[in-house]
Amino acid sequence: MGFAQSLSGVNAASSQLDTIGNNISNSQTVGFKSGTTQFADIFANGQGLGTRVSDTVQNFGTGSLETTGRDLDLAIAGEGFFQFSQNEQMAYSRNGQLSMSADGYFENAQGARLTDQQGEPLQVTEFSQAAQATGTETGAQAEFNLDAEAETIDRAANDFDPENADTYSYATNAGSVYDSQGVAHDMTLYYTKTGGNQWEARASISNPYDPNGAAVFSDPDFSETGGNEITFDANGAIDTGAQIEDMEFDLTQGGTLNVGADNPEFDLDLANTTQYGADFELRNFAQDGRSSGTFVGVDITENGEIMANYSNGNSGEVGTIGMASFRNPEGLTPEGDNLWTATEASGAALTGQAGTGQMGSLESGTVEASNVDLTQELVDMIIAQRNFQANNNAIQTQSDILETVTNLR
Repeated sequence: MGFAQSLSGVNAASSQLDTIGNNISNSQTVGFKSGTTQFADIFANGQGLGTRVSDTVQNFGTGSLETTGRDLDLAIAGEGFFQFSQNEQMAYSRNGQLSMSADGYFENAQGARLTDQQGEPLQVTEFSQAAQATGTETGAQAEFNLDAEAETIDRAANDFDPENADTYSYATNAGSVYDSQGVAHDMTLYYTKTGGNQWEARASISNPYDPNGAAVFSDPDFSETGGNEITFDANGAIDTGAQIEDMEFDLTQGGTLNVGADNPEFDLDLANTTQYGADFELRNFAQDGRSSGTFVGVDITENGEIMANYSNGNSGEVGTIGMASFRNPEGLTPEGDNLWTATEASGAALTGQAGTGQMGSLESGTVEASNVDLTQELVDMIIAQRNFQANNNAIQTQSDILETVTNLR
């Protein structure tokens, strides 16, 4: 027996204990992946010469997901890695504990920046939103059902009067629209059935600039037919007047108040309004105006879409988190700080969006715990310690034999 074999066993057991110690020390590190020491025998000329450490293999099994309630904590439910840009190099991680820098970048604790699929850092660039008048982009859209069994009102005998409910069939507050200074005005829509499949539509808005002011009505000639009439076909689908164009409201109507804002003017799309034998119902109302707002936070979807939220209730898309996968993740090189870099052994990163292909979905307000199994690590530590002691004993026994042989001489 030679010393070399036992000495190699001591060194191998020491390396295994190093790996086990590293696993145990990182049992609470978010996104940490445990390692396992692998051994190989040393054989030459038909003789065993001991053992050596052949590799330390990382276990990329998923750790348990733990809820934190923090919006910028992300976990991957399934396979894949986050992409980070650091010092002009791409790195990959399972740790989604993020914070937002003063200039709007999403960063980990070491300052590496989260990127999209193209490797560009994601950033919130708008920390405030200017007011926008209704009609700046798409105008307003309303969807109603008008009761086909409603009574017909004889317009020749009953002029429209908003104070007299007998002169119109239905009135409803559709929602708020905005002037050029971002002031909200409640809009009321009036519908009057004037004949078979024929209706009149009118609109008014409130004037919050003048607490004593009456409702402000638009010019009645606002439909594409040259009036305020809409018609339906025999199946109850809207036929003409579906796009009410250029509804204009004069905020100084009935007075001389100078409000300083442009009068609201926008189109009203009624394309999905129907006339069925059912109760009058407002199904939907939407419009493109808004008051001013400031940035209040972000929401991140399971597909990685980042939406910036503002105090005015609006949101804007920042971008989509890029995900990466590898054909051989065990070939990644650990760089510390919960980051890995790609190597020839791992293959190039295959990028995509969370929730597609083999990419796992994202869970906001959640982190992935370390996948270290402490019970197993403690058992492995006992075994490694015994191997270390056994090889030490073999060295001691060999030393004793040599000493005895020397004394015999």
